[in-house]
Amino acid sequence: MVATKSMERTLVAQLGEREGQEVLLSGWMHTIRRLSKFAFLLIRDASGVAQVIVDSKEQLSLLAELQDESVLEVVGTVVAEPNAPNGFEIHKPRIRLLSPVRDVVPFPINKGTLNANLDTILDNAAFGLRHPHKRAVFTLSAAAMAGFRKHLNEQHFTEITTPKIVASATESGANVFRLDYFGRNAYLAQSPQFYKQMMVGVFERVFEVAPVFRAEPHSTTRHLNEYVSLDVEFGFIQDHRTVMKLLTVLIQAMVTHVLDHCKTEAALLEIKPPVMPIEFPSIFFPDALELIYTRYGDDCREEPDLSPQHERWLCEWALEQYQSDFLFVTGYPSSKRPFYTHPDPVNPRYTNGFDLLFRGMELVTGGQRLHLYADYVKALTDRKLPLEPFSGYLDAFRYGMPPHGGFAIGLERFVMLLLNGQNLRETTLFPRDLNRLTP
Repeated sequence: MVATKSMERTLVAQLGEREGQEVLLSGWMHTIRRLSKFAFLLIRDASGVAQVIVDSKEQLSLLAELQDESVLEVVGTVVAEPNAPNGFEIHKPRIRLLSPVRDVVPFPINKGTLNANLDTILDNAAFGLRHPHKRAVFTLSAAAMAGFRKHLNEQHFTEITTPKIVASATESGANVFRLDYFGRNAYLAQSPQFYKQMMVGVFERVFEVAPVFRAEPHSTTRHLNEYVSLDVEFGFIQDHRTVMKLLTVLIQAMVTHVLDHCKTEAALLEIKPPVMPIEFPSIFFPDALELIYTRYGDDCREEPDLSPQHERWLCEWALEQYQSDFLFVTGYPSSKRPFYTHPDPVNPRYTNGFDLLFRGMELVTGGQRLHLYADYVKALTDRKLPLEPFSGYLDAFRYGMPPHGGFAIGLERFVMLLLNGQNLRETTLFPRDLNRLTP
């Protein structure tokens, strides 16, 4: 039995501070390499992997009965060893079994590369997410959210939480998930758009980090039916360019925060930092279509939106012309933007709305919103939408709202593109799509 009650646990990452001391490690049996008279045991905790030299017959006998991922306590002395992980190892260990693993693991996670297909990993997510590479991805995701919050808090934004069960399904053209709410129809929120606009009238500058739900029956590598949305809305702006300026600085702050706070994970995942000029370049939507036509021969000049292929081409152009992995496309047609989007005062066919493209894909949608009640009545009437379902939302504009705007960043897509990944499911803890509802 290992006497551990009076000992404070040491994390693997702290071993360098404990050389020559006796420490208590707790974690999972990552792997074991047995030789004739001793064994190398690797024990893993949330901070890393440590090597333990086991040469006691009693301890070797205990380990011989264990499967990988059994949970252990190890008490031993920290010794410097350049060839060991992180330069230190544990000698003279006393090992106690906390939780045995009786079943063979679905696939090995103690190798440098995770050799299992994505579906197998997702089916066994509770196990597969333990792999250091997978854990690193979601450490980056947590840092991205922390960087988002940190920057906005410094800019005097207030974090809010808004309902995810709503009464109206008419916010936009996207499909919604319907619920039985005590005998009435209700829906999972497609976004916090209405609520964050309403809260501009309270706090002026607000943000939210929360899930949103889209019921489109697609099955692509770039879409999910539930994802985390990083939403921002703020008042007293000049126009959409004010919003773009804030977004530019915020993205730069998020990337910097991730790379500064996740150096080990960034190195493990071989992240190539994005090219970020002080100002991200921008192109007007009709000019983007003309550029695509003249440069690539695709006649898309009457299209109301960009295809994924066109987004990739435009990002290649921005990197070549402006040394930027980011590109704003402004002035999307009114027909492709929600009714609350402010029209371009010069040409109402277009809007003061934008997308921010990153490494070949749309990352952010945003823009300036309408702020006058009469303009909302007209916008809804023009689209043949009834006023009644929007009454609570429209009340905010009856009683005075400043010019305002905002945007939403998809967290999983941000991390995927930062990693130069190809599938959103690789950066989503437990993906929800057309075919996957478990685990």
